[in-house]
Amino acid sequence: MPKVLLIISGSIAAYKSLELIRLLRKEDVFVRVILTSGGAQFITPLSCAVLSGNPVFTDLFSLTEETEMGHIRLAREADMVVVAPATADLMAKAAQGRADDLASTVLLTTTSPLLMAPAMNVEMWHHPATQANLSLLKERGVSFIGPDAGGLACGEIGPGKMTDPILICTTIMEKLGGNHSLKGRRALVTAGPTCEPLDPVRYLSNASSGKQGYAIAAALLEKGAEVILITGPSGLPPPQGAHVVVVQTADEMWKATESHLPVDLAICTAAVADWRPEKISSQKIKKENVLSSLALAPNRDILASLATHKMRPGLLIGFAAETENVIENGKRKLSKCDWVIANDVSQGIFGADHTQVHFLTPNTCETWQPSGKKEVAKKLIERCAGALT
Repeated sequence: MPKVLLIISGSIAAYKSLELIRLLRKEDVFVRVILTSGGAQFITPLSCAVLSGNPVFTDLFSLTEETEMGHIRLAREADMVVVAPATADLMAKAAQGRADDLASTVLLTTTSPLLMAPAMNVEMWHHPATQANLSLLKERGVSFIGPDAGGLACGEIGPGKMTDPILICTTIMEKLGGNHSLKGRRALVTAGPTCEPLDPVRYLSNASSGKQGYAIAAALLEKGAEVILITGPSGLPPPQGAHVVVVQTADEMWKATESHLPVDLAICTAAVADWRPEKISSQKIKKENVLSSLALAPNRDILASLATHKMRPGLLIGFAAETENVIENGKRKLSKCDWVIANDVSQGIFGADHTQVHFLTPNTCETWQPSGKKEVAKKLIERCAGALT
């Protein structure tokens, strides 16, 4: 069982660390907690002890512990030390090698991998002193996750939010050697656009790049799932380990999807064309032959077909790419699936590395902070793992 020593310092974000403890315990991680005096202004030692199942350490000069050199033992027995939240003050202490409390003393004595999740006011984060400490700690091998941008407790907006505990937990498990909570599960992902031919050289399509779907396939593989990636045309390298099926049209995508059922989980990110030309010309249509009209036929709704299939996936997730009334239109898709990820593609999200999504279920609506598509994928797959285990 891997051992993590979690240091919780004095930030309003300390309450998020309680969720991090819960997530780590769910992954069968042995968690010990050091709660600084500042952290204890926001959460209690009792709450940390109940969630971790272990005593909480607060005082450098606890007589019981120090007869056994407790701070050395804490530092050396951990497979990994995590500081979440990491305040500007504790980062400064670590950079300067100070040891005036239990947390800073442990940071000075540990030889284990160290991960920090900063949380502070945006001006504190941007201050040259904090940035110098950040650079110095990175040079010494300390890893960082975050901070994220958004509205802060102080009312200001900018980088300073502690990263979501789900993503911190995922990062910890990756650094500890893997998190295979979806081992033995079979997952199907559709990605990219479809292309509906007009003639041998022209087609109807859209600007989907497949980046989000490919990132989701990679996140599933990291969790140990067997992954079938059914993708329209995309220039992206497929995730290593996925069974990749390349298709062109919506009909081909549906046939490939159905042929790989049953699955435990299906995530439909593909931007499937809603219509196709009713007739496909066998020869290139000459520009002199002006098309006064184009007859279209509807394509199969793959998400709706999966929802009513006799081998319906255990968890079915759809994506809703919208340009207006994003949440309202996304909620309409919930009649076809269990969860919907809705986003606004009017601002150039197609092909970009970053996005902002709304996570919708029949009972909840969460607006996730803007982040990279890989981060969205990891957060979504953590939710999936929780639902399937």
